[in-house]
Amino acid sequence: MTDTIPACYNVSIVNPNQFWKTDKVLKTELPIMAIQIAFVAVLSRLFSIIYKPLHQTRLISQISVGFLLTPPLLGRFTTIFEFIFPVNGVVNVEVLSHIGLIYYAFLSGLEMNLNTILNVNKKAASIAIAGIVFPMLVAPCLYALFRNVYGHVMMFPLEESTSNAYTLWTLILTVTGFPVVAHTLSELKLLYTGLGKAALTAAMIGDTYGWILFTLFVPFSINGKGAIYTVLSTITFVVVCIFVVRPLIQWFIDRKEDKDEWNDNQLLFVFMGVLACSCISDFLGAHAIVGAFVFGLILPHGKFAELVMSISDDFVGGFLVPLFFTGIGMRLMLIAIFSQESWPFTIVIILLLCALKILSTLFVTFFFGMRIRDGLSLGLILNNKGTMALIMLNIAWDRAIFSIPTYAVITSAVLLMTIVVSPVINIVYKPRQIFEQNKLKTIQKLRVDAELRFIACVHNTRQAASMISIIECFNATRVSPVHVFALYLVELTGRAAALVAAHIGKPRSQLGEQNLTRSQEELESIHNTFDALGEAYDVVRVETLNVVSAYTTIHEDIYHSADENRTSLILLPFHKQLSLEGTLEVTSVAYKDINQNVMQGAPCSVGIFVDRDFGLVPKMNLHIRVVFVGGPDDREALAIAWRMAGRSGTQLSVVRIICLGEAAKVNASIHDEAQGILSAVIDIDRQNELDEEYISTFRLTAVNNNDSISYSEIDVHSGEDIPVVLNEIEKFGCDIYIVGQGNCRNSKVFSNLMEWCECLELGVIGDILVSDNFGSRSSVLVVQQYGYGGMVFGNDLNQKATNKGTFESVV
Repeated sequence: MTDTIPACYNVSIVNPNQFWKTDKVLKTELPIMAIQIAFVAVLSRLFSIIYKPLHQTRLISQISVGFLLTPPLLGRFTTIFEFIFPVNGVVNVEVLSHIGLIYYAFLSGLEMNLNTILNVNKKAASIAIAGIVFPMLVAPCLYALFRNVYGHVMMFPLEESTSNAYTLWTLILTVTGFPVVAHTLSELKLLYTGLGKAALTAAMIGDTYGWILFTLFVPFSINGKGAIYTVLSTITFVVVCIFVVRPLIQWFIDRKEDKDEWNDNQLLFVFMGVLACSCISDFLGAHAIVGAFVFGLILPHGKFAELVMSISDDFVGGFLVPLFFTGIGMRLMLIAIFSQESWPFTIVIILLLCALKILSTLFVTFFFGMRIRDGLSLGLILNNKGTMALIMLNIAWDRAIFSIPTYAVITSAVLLMTIVVSPVINIVYKPRQIFEQNKLKTIQKLRVDAELRFIACVHNTRQAASMISIIECFNATRVSPVHVFALYLVELTGRAAALVAAHIGKPRSQLGEQNLTRSQEELESIHNTFDALGEAYDVVRVETLNVVSAYTTIHEDIYHSADENRTSLILLPFHKQLSLEGTLEVTSVAYKDINQNVMQGAPCSVGIFVDRDFGLVPKMNLHIRVVFVGGPDDREALAIAWRMAGRSGTQLSVVRIICLGEAAKVNASIHDEAQGILSAVIDIDRQNELDEEYISTFRLTAVNNNDSISYSEIDVHSGEDIPVVLNEIEKFGCDIYIVGQGNCRNSKVFSNLMEWCECLELGVIGDILVSDNFGSRSSVLVVQQYGYGGMVFGNDLNQKATNKGTFESVV
């Protein structure tokens, strides 16, 4: 470029016949590189923390580090800039960053799901194609408009108008970053909504088309007239890799895995293969990342891909790639935009560049009958730019195709497209909105002839079999069928795009059995288990889905799945399972946290199922017992048991505990001081009226007309009477207890007992029944009814270890 000055420095060659030709490499070159890597890694993590409330990707954080070093900011302090990035250290960090970029492209190829791309539906393909064609038609016009608007500025002159500039300008605006889209959807908890699935599939297709366009057109910007030979030779190279090299690699890796001869040291050959393919594509005249991407694409997916990504992702994504993205930010000179009088028109052009893909997506989604709000949200999400756009920006800079103003304008548009997505989606689409009240979201209010829809969450195949055993009891009929949405919960670790892509579609259809990852094997097994339930019962529909998310926020994905599928109940597995000794042992503490998070804000009723070999109980002679104390949760528990009692051969025993004397005292401390005890009394009176009304209806409708249903009452006068009563009830035996969690009971006795509970999510009654000291062999279903604010877990949760012994002594 005409406005750049080359930086020169001396290099002393003291060992011309050796590998390291310069002297004291470890003392001079390595410390500089270490400082640069540490500076970029630490600051990018710091920016990630700052941007976390805005749900920005790591890419934005890493570019921010480079922008921090521009002249308006830290770059104005020459001493600081030259200490971090001295002239003699630029070449080394450039080489290292491009090596990281090559491996990043390799990982991107590994995470691509070819099965989804080849079997895409018409809607997703149309959205992806429209997002490419429309910008390709309009972008050149905007480039010409920008040149006319910007004019001639002596300080920052524009490049000569060339076909290369038009080509790269257009290609940058057409691509979509699939990894960035996957991260955005995961952060916004939209992955498993209809909008999220459409966006994810369209983004994967758009990213694939982006690689194709990159391979076909970028060589013309690099090699000029000889690019046609580069394109033809690159296409030949890709065909040979797919149809010749891929089967050989597949055979070799499968043989190693079958004989259990594979070890981590042999992964060195994989990384050598990445460099070899990169060198070949670079030799052919294409960019080096094309070869790396193709090599990742042809490698076997599943276990092998998971192994490679688990080993290399942290180092590549955490240390090497940030160096490249930091360089992108260092070249961003915003002063070039505002250095001329017509800068407001330049800002308008930047906004128009951001609108191209949004407008094309809106048009296509309107054609498919989608709402404008969904079309706008989808367009915003697909407007995310990723690594591909930044690589083309880097090529345009290195080849002097873009001048400083052009680079600043197009880079600002790319960053703006990516930055505004999450905040705008939160405003427009409101994925975290409070769910609307709906009477169908409880079992009690569900019509007798309505379809019962509920979510069954599982973490493994054993829990899937456990859930099926309780689902079979829900008395599905032709009048009131059952629709089950089975959610396999997978913890998100590493690259979001890799895990999400691996779980799109049915894994068996895309991979051999030996290549499935552990999570894919679980999904396949769970899928088959629930499919068997649907085949066994004509009135039961089953859909098996998977949720890939961090355990700390996975409850929000469950919320949105429940809301979108209009379910009345969420079934959760207890975090303990039955051991061979007959006691309950902890499976994972994380499962307990998930259950508690779900109960705090679920959009429908929630049930936690404690399985004590319930699957072995003959369902034709099932005995259910409900312990009814009072409150909305107990009414919901009775509603579920009442529905189950309609199944042939099922016996239902309802035992109502009536609190008298000290046990009937109201606990006013849970209410605000402004409301006082009067409000508490009014609330408990209202709940008592609802309890009496529902119990009366139950006794009149069910008990009097069905000999298999019984009802009894027991009086309690103090907190010590409750464990005694439960022990008396246990003597009669049953197969499963169904009880309410009891969060809304305004009882002082139950509030005091709650302080000694080991598992607050089960409530007082449920915690006693599940306790090993209680000695019951019956399974337990604890129910929380929707519409009363959800369970609140305070700091007392950590006191369970201290209080456990005291509580068990009471039991």
